[in-house]
Amino acid sequence: MKKVLWFRRDLRVHDSMLLATEGEVLPIFIFDTKILRGLEKRDRRVSFIFEHVLKLKADLKALGLDLALFYGTPFDVFTYLKTLGFDEVYGSVDYDDYAKERDAEIAEFMCFHSLNDCYLFEPHEVLKKDGTPYLVFTPYYRACKALYTQFYALEYKKGKQSLSNFNYSVLLGIQGHTLNPLHVTIESIGFEPLHVNSLAPQKALEIFTCKVDAYAEKRDFLDADATSHLSVHLRFGTISIREVVRFLVTLKQQGHTTEPFFRQLIFREFYAYLLYHFPRLAWENYKYAPPISNDAEAYERFCSAQTGYPLVDAAVTELLSTGLMHNRARMVVGSFFTKHLMLPWQKGEAFFAKHLLDYDASANILSWQWCAGTGIDPQPYFRIFNPYTQSLKFDKEARYIKHYLPILSDVPNACLHKEAYLLSHEITGYPKPIIAHESARKRFLNTFS
Repeated sequence: MKKVLWFRRDLRVHDSMLLATEGEVLPIFIFDTKILRGLEKRDRRVSFIFEHVLKLKADLKALGLDLALFYGTPFDVFTYLKTLGFDEVYGSVDYDDYAKERDAEIAEFMCFHSLNDCYLFEPHEVLKKDGTPYLVFTPYYRACKALYTQFYALEYKKGKQSLSNFNYSVLLGIQGHTLNPLHVTIESIGFEPLHVNSLAPQKALEIFTCKVDAYAEKRDFLDADATSHLSVHLRFGTISIREVVRFLVTLKQQGHTTEPFFRQLIFREFYAYLLYHFPRLAWENYKYAPPISNDAEAYERFCSAQTGYPLVDAAVTELLSTGLMHNRARMVVGSFFTKHLMLPWQKGEAFFAKHLLDYDASANILSWQWCAGTGIDPQPYFRIFNPYTQSLKFDKEARYIKHYLPILSDVPNACLHKEAYLLSHEITGYPKPIIAHESARKRFLNTFS
């Protein structure tokens, strides 16, 4: 049988489950018009993906293979491939709502093989004794550690494969029964090329070797580069989760402290696991019905980094200008959005989904529900981050704030952590706080109760 190898969240040749299959293969990547049509023409993710798809194509050629490129809906692409005699497709798992519907549609007329190449554990592997999914992270984490063996981090080697005959030199646009060969450029799919700054995954691992021991202590500090820079690579599979774990095992054997970072990798698994078992979390509250305001002005001020809260505005500016946001800042911003402004978490999630380079549906959705106090295993609804104490603790010298908000460069560092100063002083070009912290806290709690 001729097999289609559908690259999606696994844009690499090293340690690839797809490339471990054997026989006659057609490796493909689909620029899915259903996804692309909702994006802006300067979307960083499209440029990142396009660049890495071209790298994947070159890497496959070096192995004696190639990559067929398509522009259309997966349904139209596979309907066409079916006419060419392909009836088996292999693809890595994806648990968001659209991905599951898409794969189910293809599985109705193709033999679809799902490969667990994005995570260590499959959703039904880690269950409570009664067969139900865990709802709290710590017991889930303990269960994962008890289950984990070297098997979960084994490296997949390339199988014996022959390349199917196909025209690999074009980007094939497909709409219904119409075929339209296109030039292999990002402009052919309607987007503008952007350069996206990101460390290569191997370089990120190398640098992280010097950071891992202090990860637990420094990861929350906004003015310290203590994170791994691996999130975007794990999102798009330019590195395998197994390679990262093998890296940690080696570091642990050398005496490094690896548990805190491994725990974060399992948090990633937990959120994907929850979305798989509880798909309605994508749009529904699991617990509580938080007070909601539909203040359009507050929403616009948030989205344009004009709330008057320096840490919040710096974080939103980081997101808008780089496609990234520090994890500690994400928590503060999520709490501020849902509790200070009382805006629905779904709108915050959609805002992040629009701009995050490392956007992952499960991580983003569950993180926003955690901030709002509405999800599974959330922070308590009454826990409300104080952005001023957070910036004082994690950005004392205001380096992060002033980097992204140079308009505040002349304001004394200590004053950026003091609401009284921000409310009583005019700062040219920068607004006063949209609402006082204590007023916002009381308003939320009183409305909630």
